[in-house]
Amino acid sequence: MENHDPRFLAVLRDAAEQLLAMHDTAPRVVRYVASMQKWLITQAIIALHFERKHDEARAPLTAGSLIEFFAQEQRFSKNTLTAHLAEMRAYGLLVPQDSRDKRIKPLQLSPYAETLVGQWLESHLAALDRLDGGRRVSELAEDPRRLACMHPLAVRALVFDPAWAEPPASVDLFVRTESGSNILHELICRLPMDTGRVDQPICLGPLHASEISTRHTLSRGHVQRIFSRARAEGLLLWSLPANQGDLSVSPSLLLDYARWQSVKFRAIAQAHRQSQQMIARTEPG
Repeated sequence: MENHDPRFLAVLRDAAEQLLAMHDTAPRVVRYVASMQKWLITQAIIALHFERKHDEARAPLTAGSLIEFFAQEQRFSKNTLTAHLAEMRAYGLLVPQDSRDKRIKPLQLSPYAETLVGQWLESHLAALDRLDGGRRVSELAEDPRRLACMHPLAVRALVFDPAWAEPPASVDLFVRTESGSNILHELICRLPMDTGRVDQPICLGPLHASEISTRHTLSRGHVQRIFSRARAEGLLLWSLPANQGDLSVSPSLLLDYARWQSVKFRAIAQAHRQSQQMIARTEPG
């Protein structure tokens, strides 16, 4: 999986389109993974849910288990984690789970949220299948248990890997902001179909801040500030003054993004292999 391989860039373009399509279907939900901080916390919550679903001996999803998840690194404050958990519950993404112990209040993903996570993982498995001719998507469809097994393996690998959790500066400029990941996806999905070697700026055509702000319910000023910072860093270039005309993206941003994304795809590929082994051990005979 070479990050400069045109096939991988094509896969990333298609993946960005699918992620944006998911946003259009469920914008409120997707916003919980549309910045790096939210991605890390939300995916940790989902991983705890699936670990419990895969193995009832594991601790249930509670504020305490979420705090414990990040205890070694202390990346986020307890208040940040509990507030995120409470907000996801308020929007119906998390629902109460029955418990015999009335002292704890375990939660679980709603069926709707679980379906969306399955779509997210399936889109990444489909991308891997395109790269190597595998049949991971078919295996997931044949045995839904793989979702609960595979997702936590990938997330635990990614959340504590600086190569993923601490993106390159060019990528971080986007993903540290509210809905910044969606803005980055808007750029990537506009890569020309025939994009080859990335050794010079790639023209994406015209793209205005108003298009992005309308689609993602963001203020136009927020998008313009991100664009201005990216232009000042030489990451985005416009053919006319005042961010007008055709927009081009720099090779450094594209290659940094591809390198960063390759970390995620490798983790998911490894999680798939591990889940195969784990499920095989539970098969009779």
